[in-house]
Amino acid sequence: MDGRRPMVPSLSAQEAGQTEEPVVGPANGALVIVGGAMRDIAIRERFVELAGGEDARIIVVPTAGGQDEYDNATCGVAGWWKMDVQSVTCLHSKDPAEANTDEFIKPIQDATAVWFNGGRQWHIADSFLGTRTEEEFNKVLERGGVIGGSSAGASIQGSFMVRGDTSGNTIMMGDHQVGFGYLKNTAIDQHVLRRNRQFDLIEVIEAHPELLGIGLDENTAIVVQGDEFEVIGASYVLIFDNQATTGPNGQFYFIPPGGRFNLKTREATRGGENPRPIEGPRAQAWSGKG
Repeated sequence: MDGRRPMVPSLSAQEAGQTEEPVVGPANGALVIVGGAMRDIAIRERFVELAGGEDARIIVVPTAGGQDEYDNATCGVAGWWKMDVQSVTCLHSKDPAEANTDEFIKPIQDATAVWFNGGRQWHIADSFLGTRTEEEFNKVLERGGVIGGSSAGASIQGSFMVRGDTSGNTIMMGDHQVGFGYLKNTAIDQHVLRRNRQFDLIEVIEAHPELLGIGLDENTAIVVQGDEFEVIGASYVLIFDNQATTGPNGQFYFIPPGGRFNLKTREATRGGENPRPIEGPRAQAWSGKG
């Protein structure tokens, strides 16, 4: 025994009451997915708790920012050091060949957490998709760790990557569409209410009706374990499910802080001691033929 505090275990089977392998979320570990402009200390605290508390060993990936190089002053590690964790390491490359080397992946192999900073998500994809680094990110989850990210670091975690066009971030379905897929069959958007983006995911779900659209407002996160997530932070999460409508033809609905969502059944509930269904959405296809 080395005296380290263990990482918080996944709730996918035990505490979450799931007896089958998750179909959307991770089988092990957890995700913390933030809609940008993260200020609520409770989000950082939850991430660190899931990573092992004071024994957390965090990898910070600033690659979405698009710079050639980063140091400790520009990588975004300072906020995590303030959480009194064991180690925080900046990891960056713009070269997929480097991301395939033993030296580059070594820090990830001992990590309990990976955090993706904001910027443009296609930079992350160009550097790491299909590399040994991506494999090591997955292994962090497999051994019960946590992966998180804000803004671009949120969108990269879906299977379909929105706003991935190199010409600008207003194009929802651009020249980069493949994310890491930590949440299978999903498209994740960010800054949705603050930047009046609440309608933007509709075109993605209409083009790809198999996807679940998840829109996160700023300073708001979902904490995913297994096939369930909880909303924490200051604002709302929007759900875009082409088999659910609100009112005559509403194509999204809101989950408030404390609310929960089952990614497998696509059912939302309010939090509290007596969870109850979110008011408004009903099982009806967007075409009105459901």
